[in-house]
Amino acid sequence: MSATLETRLSAAGRWRRIQAPTVLAVGVLAASVALHVRDPHQSGSWGFCPWLMLTGTNCPGCGGLRAVNDLTRGDLGAAASSNLLLVGAIPLVGFFWLRWFIDGWQGVRRRLSSRRALVYAGAFLAIAFAFAVVRNTAWGAWLAP
Repeated sequence: MSATLETRLSAAGRWRRIQAPTVLAVGVLAASVALHVRDPHQSGSWGFCPWLMLTGTNCPGCGGLRAVNDLTRGDLGAAASSNLLLVGAIPLVGFFWLRWFIDGWQGVRRRLSSRRALVYAGAFLAIAFAFAVVRNTAWGAWLAP
């Protein structure tokens, strides 16, 4: 009897630990399905980029919706052409999500120091800024969506 109760308690604890990565995965899947169904290649179908409308330059996210649509159709080349930063980040983001899920499943708690979190955030912002600058220059025009 105690084994059954212990199994139920551990299953409830496990669900609590994997709830956040599961909800995130479901949200990403839902957004991907929405982008597959409603094609962002049609001008204005998902609105317009406010940064592009105000400045006339491409932000690091410009082309991201088209890239996800192309990925849902299995066209990696077109996705990379739409937003190389997004396509290149997917394996890294997928790795971190999978590690988060597995750690929750196994009950492992990782500590991330605030200094390391700042370094990661700073690196991400620097890469995104560099990508935005390069894709808006003449010699980086091949990165523009």
